[in-house]
Amino acid sequence: MLTKTRLKEQIEKFPEKFSIDELVEKLILIEKIEYGNKQSENGDIITDDELDKEIEKWFE
Repeated sequence: MLTKTRLKEQIEKFPEKFSIDELVEKLILIEKIEYGNKQSENGDIITDDELDKEIEKWFE
C-alpha cells in the first residue's frame, strides 16, 4: 500500500504541470513495484525454469 510519505516524494519529482493521468499511472506503477518487492521478501516467487514452463503452456 502506498503511504503519504511515498506519495509526497513522488509528487515532488513531478514537473510543475502534469496531468492527473500521469500521476495515477506513476502511482499505480509504484504500488505494483512495492507489491512485487514484498512478494520477493516473503519468498512468494517462482524460478526461471518454472516461468519458462508457464510461458510454454501459453503457446500450446
